[in-house]
Amino acid sequence: MENPTTSGPREIELEPGKTYSWCRCGQSKTQPLCDEVSHKATGFEPRRFSVSTKRKVWLCMCKQTKSAPYCDGTHNTLKK
Repeated sequence: MENPTTSGPREIELEPGKTYSWCRCGQSKTQPLCDEVSHKATGFEPRRFSVSTKRKVWLCMCKQTKSAPYCDGTHNTLKK
């Protein structure tokens, strides 16, 4: 994604035993998670993931992270 609509990460609390779908297209109405609809015509598929313990994490919103779905600070290097 060349022009992300939101550049900074979003904090979210994740629960063990659940599968999450991280939005990779940037069009989801439920960012940073996939709404399972918006990506249909984009060529992107959501990234499925889970955690083993309940925890708060920062999920990437710029979609340029090298450690998807987690923010790695790449948004700090993008043009504003």
